[in-house]
Parts: sequence; C-alpha cells; structure tokens
Amino acid sequence: MKAAGKTALMLIDVQHGIDAVAHWGGNRNNPEAEENIERLLRHCRALNCVIVIVQHDSVSPTSPFRPGQRGNELKDFVNVLAGEKSIHKSTTSAFMKTDLLQHLQTQGVSKLIITGFVTNNSVEATARMAGEFGFDTTVVSDATATFDKVLLDGTKQPSALIHQISLSNLNGEYATIATTQEVMAALRPEHNPTTA
Repeated sequence: MKAAGKTALMLIDVQHGIDAVAHWGGNRNNPEAEENIERLLRHCRALNCVIVIVQHDSVSPTSPFRPGQRGNELKDFVNVLAGEKSIHKSTTSAFMKTDLLQHLQTQGVSKLIITGFVTNNSVEATARMAGEFGFDTTVVSDATATFDKVLLDGTKQPSALIHQISLSNLNGEYATIATTQEVMAALRPEHNPTTA
C-alpha cells in the first residue's frame, strides 16, 4: 500500500439488532459508541474520506440481524450517501464473499479506520484481514463495543475485559488502536488530496 493513499472509514454492523443485548451476551460496554461513530462519520465525510457501510445479513433464523426485520436495518443516523459504498455480508469478516477489497483498491485506499460491532467478532475479523492485506488499519476503541462472554470453563467474563482482550489481539500486529478524539485529531484534508 502507498502511504499517500486515501483514508476510508468503515462502519461495521451498526444496525438496530445490536440493541438486542440479551441475544449477544448482555452488559454491553461503550454505551457512547454510536455517538462516537456518528462523530467520525460526519468528520470523515467533511474531509472527503472514502466511506464504507457494512450491513450484516444473518442466515441464522434466531439472529436479530436476519433480513426482513427491524434488527437488520441500519441505525437511524447511518445512511449511505451517493458515492459511498454499501457492503452486505453474511460472515464475520467484511472481506469474505464481498467486493470490499476490490473497492478499496480501486479507490486508492491505504488507510482504514474501523468502527462498529461486535469488537471480538466482526470488528476483529475484519481488522485482521485488513492488516493482512496491507492496509494501515486503525480500530477505534470507543467507537466499537462488545458484550459479556461465557468462556470454555463456564465463567462469564465482563464485556469491558472481552473488549480489551480483542483490541489487544489486534494492537501492533494487525492494527493500531486509537480513540475517536485521537483519530479525529490526526485526520487532515490533505490525507485525501485526490478526492473531490
């Protein structure tokens, strides 16, 4: 990837179904995640960043993300504008069985900012592949969130810990971890000099 390439902001699974907290394990962390995602979306649009909005179309009959119900719909502050990319996936990684990689390459993207849900599922899976593909990837710690998880030994671990472990898995190897404020402060219009 070229260092002078464009920056893309990706929203992963920012859908109403994420509010079915019990389905995902309960006790969601980062209640401010949606607010931070919205801030980043406005900021990146103002800077003419490439915008990618990923929507999960679950094949599970019990999933809140199953198509045809409210949970599958994007949250109210998320809309795909003209020129922005909409990706529909049915796997954890947004790169699997989609044209995401081709789109990012065609757009000349080298830097990828990832937000959304769930940290230790689709966010981590997508960030790992992004790193492997050579993108300079940042996962936004307070614009992502997860839920409590029951481990193999039967113990339930809190969402804040699961979140930290997932981000730690990515940090330094597949992605950089940063806050919304840090990302916004680092972004400048000249990062995308070839955009209109």
